Amino acid sequence: MAAWILFGSFTLLMLIGTPIAFCLGVASFATVLYMGLPPLVVFQQINSGMSVFTLLAVPFFIYAGDLMVRGGIAQRIVAFAGALVGHLRGGLGQVNIAASTLFGGISGSAVAEAAAVGGLMIPQMKARGYGADYAVNVTSMAALIALLLPPSHNMIIYSISAGGKISIADLFTAGIVPGLLFAAALMVTAYVVARRRGYPTGVFPGFARVGGHLLAALPGLLLIAIIFGGVRSGVFTATESSCIAVFYALLVTLFVYRSLGWKSFVAATLGAVRTTAMVLLIIGCAAAFSWLMAYMRVPAQLVDWLNGVSQNPLVILLLLNVLMLVLGTFMDMGPMIIITTPIFLPVVTAYGIDPVHFGVIMILNLGIGLNTPPVGAVQFVACAVGRITVWQAMRSIWPFYCAGLVVLGLVTYVPALSLWLPGVFR
Repeated sequence: MAAWILFGSFTLLMLIGTPIAFCLGVASFATVLYMGLPPLVVFQQINSGMSVFTLLAVPFFIYAGDLMVRGGIAQRIVAFAGALVGHLRGGLGQVNIAASTLFGGISGSAVAEAAAVGGLMIPQMKARGYGADYAVNVTSMAALIALLLPPSHNMIIYSISAGGKISIADLFTAGIVPGLLFAAALMVTAYVVARRRGYPTGVFPGFARVGGHLLAALPGLLLIAIIFGGVRSGVFTATESSCIAVFYALLVTLFVYRSLGWKSFVAATLGAVRTTAMVLLIIGCAAAFSWLMAYMRVPAQLVDWLNGVSQNPLVILLLLNVLMLVLGTFMDMGPMIIITTPIFLPVVTAYGIDPVHFGVIMILNLGIGLNTPPVGAVQFVACAVGRITVWQAMRSIWPFYCAGLVVLGLVTYVPALSLWLPGVFR
Protein backbone atom coordinates (compact mmCIF):
# COMPACT_ATOMS: atom_id res chain seq x y z
CA MET A 1 0.00 0.00 0.00
CA ALA A 2 2.86 2.39 0.78
CA ALA A 3 4.27 1.88 -2.70
CA TRP A 4 0.86 2.61 -4.22
CA ILE A 5 0.65 5.86 -2.25
CA LEU A 6 4.20 6.86 -3.25
CA PHE A 7 3.86 6.23 -6.99
CA GLY A 8 0.13 6.97 -7.20
CA SER A 9 0.33 10.41 -5.60
CA PHE A 10 3.41 11.23 -7.66
CA THR A 11 1.64 10.27 -10.90
CA LEU A 12 -1.55 12.12 -9.99
CA LEU A 13 0.29 15.32 -9.11
CA MET A 14 2.33 15.12 -12.33
CA LEU A 15 -0.80 14.62 -14.45
CA ILE A 16 -2.47 17.75 -13.06
CA GLY A 17 0.61 19.84 -13.92
CA THR A 18 2.35 20.15 -10.54
CA PRO A 19 6.07 21.04 -10.83
CA ILE A 20 8.17 17.87 -10.67
CA ALA A 21 10.03 18.85 -7.47
CA PHE A 22 6.73 19.25 -5.59
CA CYS A 23 5.44 15.97 -7.06
CA LEU A 24 8.44 14.17 -5.54
CA GLY A 25 8.36 16.01 -2.22
CA VAL A 26 4.62 15.74 -1.58
CA ALA A 27 4.51 12.05 -2.59
CA SER A 28 7.40 11.31 -0.21
CA PHE A 29 5.79 13.25 2.64
CA ALA A 30 2.42 11.50 2.16
CA THR A 31 4.08 8.08 2.15
CA VAL A 32 6.11 8.80 5.27
CA LEU A 33 2.94 9.87 7.10
CA TYR A 34 1.15 6.67 6.04
CA MET A 35 4.06 4.50 7.17
CA GLY A 36 4.20 6.21 10.57
CA LEU A 37 7.78 7.43 10.12
CA PRO A 38 8.90 10.82 11.49
CA PRO A 39 8.16 13.55 8.89
CA LEU A 40 11.60 14.98 9.67
CA VAL A 41 13.07 12.09 7.65
CA VAL A 42 11.87 13.69 4.40
CA PHE A 43 13.59 16.99 5.17
CA GLN A 44 16.79 15.23 6.27
CA GLN A 45 16.92 13.37 2.95
CA ILE A 46 16.19 16.55 0.97
CA ASN A 47 19.03 18.33 2.77
CA SER A 48 21.49 15.46 2.28
CA GLY A 49 20.52 15.16 -1.39
CA MET A 50 21.32 18.83 -2.03
CA SER A 51 24.51 18.88 0.05
CA VAL A 52 26.70 17.25 -2.59
CA PHE A 53 29.77 19.20 -3.69
CA THR A 54 29.82 17.59 -7.15
CA LEU A 55 26.41 19.11 -7.93
CA LEU A 56 28.04 22.53 -8.31
CA ALA A 57 29.47 21.33 -11.62
CA VAL A 58 26.01 21.36 -13.25
CA PRO A 59 25.16 25.08 -12.91
CA PHE A 60 28.76 26.14 -13.59
CA PHE A 61 28.89 24.17 -16.84
CA ILE A 62 25.52 25.65 -17.82
CA TYR A 63 26.88 29.10 -16.96
CA ALA A 64 30.00 28.56 -19.08
CA GLY A 65 27.92 27.36 -22.05
CA ASP A 66 25.57 30.34 -21.79
CA LEU A 67 28.51 32.75 -21.69
CA MET A 68 29.93 31.12 -24.80
CA VAL A 69 26.60 31.38 -26.65
CA ARG A 70 26.12 35.04 -25.76
CA GLY A 71 29.79 35.76 -26.43
CA GLY A 72 29.78 34.67 -30.09
CA ILE A 73 31.41 31.24 -29.96
CA ALA A 74 28.33 29.51 -31.44
CA GLN A 75 28.48 31.68 -34.57
CA ARG A 76 32.16 30.88 -35.12
CA ILE A 77 31.59 27.15 -34.66
CA VAL A 78 28.74 27.23 -37.20
CA ALA A 79 30.99 29.08 -39.66
CA PHE A 80 33.74 26.49 -39.24
CA ALA A 81 31.27 23.60 -39.64
CA GLY A 82 29.86 25.27 -42.76
CA ALA A 83 33.28 25.50 -44.37
CA LEU A 84 34.03 21.89 -43.43
CA VAL A 85 30.87 20.02 -44.51
CA GLY A 86 28.64 22.61 -46.17
CA HIS A 87 29.42 21.26 -49.63
CA LEU A 88 27.74 17.90 -48.96
CA ARG A 89 24.20 17.04 -50.10
CA GLY A 90 21.76 19.00 -47.95
CA GLY A 91 24.74 21.07 -46.86
CA LEU A 92 23.06 23.21 -44.21
CA GLY A 93 21.66 20.09 -42.55
CA GLN A 94 25.16 18.63 -42.38
CA VAL A 95 26.46 21.94 -41.03
CA ASN A 96 23.77 21.84 -38.35
CA ILE A 97 24.83 18.38 -37.16
CA ALA A 98 28.57 19.13 -37.28
CA ALA A 99 28.09 22.41 -35.40
CA SER A 100 25.96 20.65 -32.78
CA THR A 101 28.68 18.05 -32.29
CA LEU A 102 31.33 20.70 -31.75
CA PHE A 103 29.15 22.95 -29.61
CA GLY A 104 27.99 19.95 -27.55
CA GLY A 105 31.51 19.65 -26.18
CA ILE A 106 31.14 23.16 -24.78
CA SER A 107 27.55 23.48 -23.58
CA GLY A 108 26.77 19.92 -22.41
CA SER A 109 23.07 20.78 -22.67
CA ALA A 110 20.68 19.60 -25.38
CA VAL A 111 18.18 22.39 -24.77
CA ALA A 112 20.88 25.08 -24.89
CA GLU A 113 22.26 23.55 -28.07
CA ALA A 114 18.85 23.46 -29.76
CA ALA A 115 18.34 27.12 -28.91
CA ALA A 116 21.85 28.29 -29.87
CA VAL A 117 22.55 26.28 -33.03
CA GLY A 118 18.88 26.19 -34.03
CA GLY A 119 18.58 29.95 -33.66
CA LEU A 120 21.42 30.36 -36.15
CA MET A 121 20.72 27.50 -38.56
CA ILE A 122 16.94 27.10 -38.85
CA PRO A 123 16.28 30.58 -40.30
CA GLN A 124 19.14 30.09 -42.80
CA MET A 125 17.84 26.68 -43.84
CA LYS A 126 14.32 27.99 -44.38
CA ALA A 127 15.63 30.95 -46.38
CA ARG A 128 17.64 28.60 -48.64
CA GLY A 129 14.57 26.53 -49.51
CA TYR A 130 14.86 23.71 -46.97
CA GLY A 131 11.60 22.48 -45.48
CA ALA A 132 10.87 23.88 -42.03
CA ASP A 133 10.17 20.37 -40.74
CA TYR A 134 13.54 19.13 -42.04
CA ALA A 135 15.36 22.04 -40.40
CA VAL A 136 13.59 21.48 -37.07
CA ASN A 137 14.07 17.69 -37.09
CA VAL A 138 17.78 17.92 -37.87
CA THR A 139 18.23 20.55 -35.15
CA SER A 140 16.29 18.71 -32.44
CA MET A 141 17.97 15.35 -33.04
CA ALA A 142 21.47 16.80 -33.42
CA ALA A 143 21.04 18.65 -30.12
CA LEU A 144 20.94 15.27 -28.35
CA ILE A 145 24.62 14.71 -29.21
CA ALA A 146 25.51 17.13 -26.39
CA LEU A 147 24.11 14.64 -23.86
CA LEU A 148 26.82 12.10 -24.67
CA LEU A 149 29.87 14.37 -24.97
CA PRO A 150 31.75 15.94 -22.06
CA PRO A 151 30.77 18.06 -20.16
CA SER A 152 27.35 16.36 -20.17
CA HIS A 153 25.39 17.63 -17.16
CA ASN A 154 23.23 14.54 -17.16
CA MET A 155 26.22 12.22 -16.78
CA ILE A 156 27.17 14.15 -13.65
CA ILE A 157 23.61 13.75 -12.35
CA TYR A 158 23.73 10.03 -13.13
CA SER A 159 26.98 9.64 -11.18
CA ILE A 160 25.49 11.49 -8.19
CA SER A 161 22.27 9.46 -8.37
CA ALA A 162 24.38 6.30 -8.25
CA GLY A 163 25.80 7.44 -4.93
CA GLY A 164 28.95 8.97 -6.41
CA LYS A 165 30.45 5.52 -6.94
CA ILE A 166 30.79 5.87 -10.72
CA SER A 167 33.70 7.91 -12.06
CA ILE A 168 32.59 11.05 -13.91
CA ALA A 169 35.82 10.89 -15.92
CA ASP A 170 34.90 7.38 -17.09
CA LEU A 171 31.38 8.52 -18.00
CA PHE A 172 32.71 11.51 -19.96
CA THR A 173 35.09 9.21 -21.84
CA ALA A 174 32.50 6.47 -22.40
CA GLY A 175 30.12 8.84 -24.17
CA ILE A 176 32.56 10.04 -26.83
CA VAL A 177 32.42 7.10 -29.26
CA PRO A 178 28.61 6.70 -29.00
CA GLY A 179 28.24 10.47 -29.44
CA LEU A 180 30.33 10.50 -32.61
CA LEU A 181 28.51 7.39 -33.86
CA PHE A 182 25.19 9.15 -33.28
CA ALA A 183 26.44 12.20 -35.18
CA ALA A 184 27.56 10.02 -38.10
CA ALA A 185 24.18 8.22 -38.19
CA LEU A 186 22.34 11.55 -38.24
CA MET A 187 24.56 12.87 -41.06
CA VAL A 188 23.85 9.79 -43.17
CA THR A 189 20.12 10.14 -42.48
CA ALA A 190 20.17 13.86 -43.29
CA TYR A 191 21.96 13.08 -46.56
CA VAL A 192 19.38 10.43 -47.55
CA VAL A 193 16.42 12.67 -46.74
CA ALA A 194 18.02 15.65 -48.50
CA ARG A 195 18.68 13.55 -51.60
CA ARG A 196 15.09 12.30 -51.63
CA ARG A 197 13.76 15.87 -51.33
CA GLY A 198 16.18 17.25 -53.91
CA TYR A 199 18.03 19.66 -51.63
CA PRO A 200 21.18 21.15 -53.20
CA THR A 201 24.87 20.50 -52.68
CA GLY A 202 27.36 23.29 -52.05
CA VAL A 203 30.87 24.17 -53.18
CA PHE A 204 33.89 23.32 -51.07
CA PRO A 205 35.55 26.67 -50.18
CA GLY A 206 39.09 25.28 -50.00
CA PHE A 207 41.32 24.25 -47.16
CA ALA A 208 42.57 27.79 -46.62
CA ARG A 209 39.05 28.98 -45.84
CA VAL A 210 38.47 25.99 -43.56
CA GLY A 211 41.70 26.76 -41.73
CA GLY A 212 40.72 30.39 -41.28
CA HIS A 213 37.38 29.48 -39.73
CA LEU A 214 39.12 26.90 -37.53
CA LEU A 215 41.48 29.54 -36.17
CA ALA A 216 38.54 31.83 -35.43
CA ALA A 217 36.70 29.07 -33.55
CA LEU A 218 39.78 27.57 -31.88
CA PRO A 219 39.75 29.65 -28.65
CA GLY A 220 36.27 28.36 -27.90
CA LEU A 221 36.98 24.80 -29.00
CA LEU A 222 39.98 24.64 -26.67
CA LEU A 223 37.51 24.56 -23.80
CA ILE A 224 36.67 20.97 -24.80
CA ALA A 225 40.30 19.93 -24.39
CA ILE A 226 40.62 21.80 -21.09
CA ILE A 227 37.54 20.16 -19.56
CA PHE A 228 38.12 16.64 -20.81
CA GLY A 229 41.89 16.64 -20.41
CA GLY A 230 41.77 18.05 -16.90
CA VAL A 231 39.09 15.69 -15.58
CA ARG A 232 40.46 12.62 -17.34
CA SER A 233 44.04 13.20 -16.17
CA GLY A 234 42.94 13.89 -12.60
CA VAL A 235 44.44 17.37 -12.52
CA PHE A 236 41.10 18.67 -11.27
CA THR A 237 37.68 17.30 -10.43
CA ALA A 238 34.51 17.79 -12.47
CA THR A 239 33.42 20.57 -10.11
CA GLU A 240 36.77 22.33 -10.35
CA SER A 241 36.76 21.97 -14.13
CA SER A 242 33.33 23.65 -14.30
CA CYS A 243 34.71 26.68 -12.44
CA ILE A 244 37.72 26.77 -14.76
CA ALA A 245 35.33 26.56 -17.72
CA VAL A 246 33.47 29.66 -16.51
CA PHE A 247 36.72 31.57 -15.99
CA TYR A 248 38.00 30.53 -19.43
CA ALA A 249 34.67 31.45 -21.06
CA LEU A 250 34.89 34.92 -19.56
CA LEU A 251 38.46 35.36 -20.79
CA VAL A 252 37.60 34.28 -24.33
CA THR A 253 34.38 36.27 -24.69
CA LEU A 254 35.72 39.43 -23.02
CA PHE A 255 39.32 39.63 -24.24
CA VAL A 256 39.56 37.44 -27.36
CA TYR A 257 36.19 37.87 -29.11
CA ARG A 258 35.24 41.05 -27.17
CA SER A 259 31.59 40.33 -27.82
CA LEU A 260 30.11 39.82 -24.35
CA GLY A 261 28.18 42.87 -23.20
CA TRP A 262 27.08 43.75 -19.69
CA LYS A 263 23.43 42.84 -20.35
CA SER A 264 24.43 39.44 -21.74
CA PHE A 265 26.68 38.79 -18.75
CA VAL A 266 23.87 39.63 -16.29
CA ALA A 267 21.38 37.49 -18.24
CA ALA A 268 23.77 34.51 -18.24
CA THR A 269 24.44 34.92 -14.49
CA LEU A 270 20.76 35.12 -13.57
CA GLY A 271 20.04 32.11 -15.78
CA ALA A 272 22.69 30.07 -13.97
CA VAL A 273 21.24 31.09 -10.58
CA ARG A 274 17.72 30.06 -11.60
CA THR A 275 19.02 26.76 -12.97
CA THR A 276 20.93 26.08 -9.75
CA ALA A 277 17.85 26.63 -7.60
CA MET A 278 15.69 24.44 -9.84
CA VAL A 279 18.20 21.59 -10.10
CA LEU A 280 18.97 21.50 -6.38
CA LEU A 281 15.30 21.47 -5.39
CA ILE A 282 14.53 18.62 -7.80
CA ILE A 283 17.56 16.61 -6.68
CA GLY A 284 16.81 17.15 -2.99
CA CYS A 285 13.19 16.00 -3.30
CA ALA A 286 14.24 13.11 -5.52
CA ALA A 287 16.70 12.01 -2.83
CA ALA A 288 13.83 11.62 -0.36
CA PHE A 289 11.80 9.77 -3.01
CA SER A 290 14.72 7.43 -3.77
CA TRP A 291 15.36 6.76 -0.07
CA LEU A 292 11.76 5.63 0.36
CA MET A 293 12.03 3.32 -2.66
CA ALA A 294 15.13 1.74 -1.15
CA TYR A 295 13.43 1.51 2.26
CA MET A 296 10.51 -0.36 0.65
CA ARG A 297 12.91 -2.60 -1.34
CA VAL A 298 11.50 -1.54 -4.72
CA PRO A 299 14.74 -2.38 -6.61
CA ALA A 300 14.86 -5.87 -5.07
CA GLN A 301 11.25 -6.48 -6.00
CA LEU A 302 11.95 -5.36 -9.57
CA VAL A 303 14.87 -7.79 -9.78
CA ASP A 304 12.61 -10.61 -8.58
CA TRP A 305 9.98 -9.71 -11.17
CA LEU A 306 12.54 -9.56 -13.99
CA ASN A 307 13.97 -12.92 -12.89
CA GLY A 308 10.51 -14.33 -13.43
CA VAL A 309 10.48 -12.93 -16.98
CA SER A 310 14.02 -13.84 -18.02
CA GLN A 311 17.52 -14.24 -16.64
CA ASN A 312 19.20 -13.31 -19.91
CA PRO A 313 20.97 -9.92 -19.61
CA LEU A 314 20.19 -9.14 -23.26
CA VAL A 315 16.47 -9.54 -22.63
CA ILE A 316 16.71 -7.49 -19.43
CA LEU A 317 18.40 -4.65 -21.32
CA LEU A 318 15.69 -4.77 -23.96
CA LEU A 319 12.95 -4.56 -21.32
CA LEU A 320 14.65 -1.66 -19.54
CA ASN A 321 15.18 0.17 -22.83
CA VAL A 322 11.51 -0.14 -23.74
CA LEU A 323 10.48 0.99 -20.24
CA MET A 324 12.79 4.03 -20.36
CA LEU A 325 11.62 4.99 -23.86
CA VAL A 326 8.02 4.97 -22.63
CA LEU A 327 8.77 6.85 -19.39
CA GLY A 328 10.95 9.36 -21.24
CA THR A 329 7.97 10.58 -23.23
CA PHE A 330 6.20 11.71 -20.04
CA MET A 331 8.97 13.11 -17.84
CA ASP A 332 11.97 15.39 -18.29
CA MET A 333 15.40 13.81 -18.42
CA GLY A 334 16.98 15.10 -15.20
CA PRO A 335 14.23 13.92 -12.84
CA MET A 336 14.01 10.63 -14.74
CA ILE A 337 17.71 9.93 -14.13
CA ILE A 338 17.41 10.85 -10.45
CA ILE A 339 14.33 8.69 -9.89
CA THR A 340 15.15 5.62 -11.99
CA THR A 341 18.90 5.24 -11.35
CA PRO A 342 18.46 3.93 -7.78
CA ILE A 343 15.88 1.46 -9.16
CA PHE A 344 17.55 0.28 -12.37
CA LEU A 345 21.23 0.32 -11.37
CA PRO A 346 20.97 -2.50 -8.77
CA VAL A 347 19.06 -4.49 -11.40
CA VAL A 348 21.70 -4.20 -14.13
CA THR A 349 24.60 -4.80 -11.73
CA ALA A 350 22.81 -7.95 -10.54
CA TYR A 351 23.00 -9.18 -14.14
CA GLY A 352 26.69 -8.26 -14.51
CA ILE A 353 26.18 -5.16 -16.68
CA ASP A 354 28.82 -2.45 -16.26
CA PRO A 355 27.38 0.70 -14.57
CA VAL A 356 29.32 2.98 -16.95
CA HIS A 357 27.92 1.13 -19.95
CA PHE A 358 24.40 1.36 -18.54
CA GLY A 359 24.87 5.07 -17.88
CA VAL A 360 25.55 5.71 -21.58
CA ILE A 361 22.50 3.59 -22.50
CA MET A 362 20.30 5.54 -20.10
CA ILE A 363 21.54 8.96 -21.27
CA LEU A 364 20.99 8.16 -24.95
CA ASN A 365 17.63 6.50 -24.31
CA LEU A 366 16.21 9.31 -22.21
CA GLY A 367 17.71 11.82 -24.63
CA ILE A 368 15.47 10.46 -27.36
CA GLY A 369 12.59 11.14 -24.95
CA LEU A 370 13.55 14.84 -24.97
CA ASN A 371 12.52 14.84 -28.63
CA THR A 372 9.23 13.01 -28.08
CA PRO A 373 5.93 14.63 -27.05
CA PRO A 374 4.14 15.24 -24.78
CA VAL A 375 7.18 16.31 -22.68
CA GLY A 376 9.85 16.84 -25.34
CA ALA A 377 11.72 19.94 -24.20
CA VAL A 378 14.25 19.90 -27.05
CA GLN A 379 11.57 19.41 -29.69
CA PHE A 380 9.50 22.25 -28.24
CA VAL A 381 12.47 24.62 -28.43
CA ALA A 382 13.32 23.63 -32.02
CA CYS A 383 9.67 23.94 -33.12
CA ALA A 384 9.42 27.37 -31.48
CA VAL A 385 12.52 28.55 -33.34
CA GLY A 386 11.28 27.04 -36.62
CA ARG A 387 7.73 28.37 -36.06
CA ILE A 388 5.99 25.10 -36.82
CA THR A 389 3.79 22.86 -34.70
CA VAL A 390 5.00 19.70 -33.01
CA TRP A 391 2.62 17.71 -35.19
CA GLN A 392 4.24 19.11 -38.36
CA ALA A 393 7.65 18.04 -37.10
CA MET A 394 6.47 14.61 -35.97
CA ARG A 395 5.06 13.68 -39.38
CA SER A 396 8.51 13.56 -40.97
CA ILE A 397 10.90 12.88 -38.08
CA TRP A 398 10.71 9.07 -38.28
CA PRO A 399 13.97 8.58 -40.33
CA PHE A 400 15.89 10.44 -37.61
CA TYR A 401 14.14 8.45 -34.87
CA CYS A 402 15.13 5.26 -36.66
CA ALA A 403 18.76 6.42 -36.75
CA GLY A 404 18.65 7.14 -33.02
CA LEU A 405 17.14 3.75 -32.21
CA VAL A 406 19.72 1.95 -34.35
CA VAL A 407 22.53 3.70 -32.45
CA LEU A 408 20.77 2.91 -29.15
CA GLY A 409 20.66 -0.77 -30.12
CA LEU A 410 24.35 -0.78 -31.04
CA VAL A 411 25.35 0.98 -27.82
CA THR A 412 23.19 -1.43 -25.78
CA TYR A 413 24.45 -4.69 -27.28
CA VAL A 414 28.03 -3.72 -28.17
CA PRO A 415 29.49 -2.67 -24.79
CA ALA A 416 32.90 -2.01 -26.34
CA LEU A 417 31.51 1.15 -27.95
CA SER A 418 31.18 2.62 -24.46
CA LEU A 419 33.89 0.80 -22.52
CA TRP A 420 36.80 0.66 -24.95
CA LEU A 421 37.90 4.29 -24.68
CA PRO A 422 37.75 4.49 -20.85
CA GLY A 423 39.88 1.32 -20.78
CA VAL A 424 42.45 2.95 -23.06
CA PHE A 425 42.70 6.05 -20.88
CA ARG A 426 43.03 3.99 -17.72
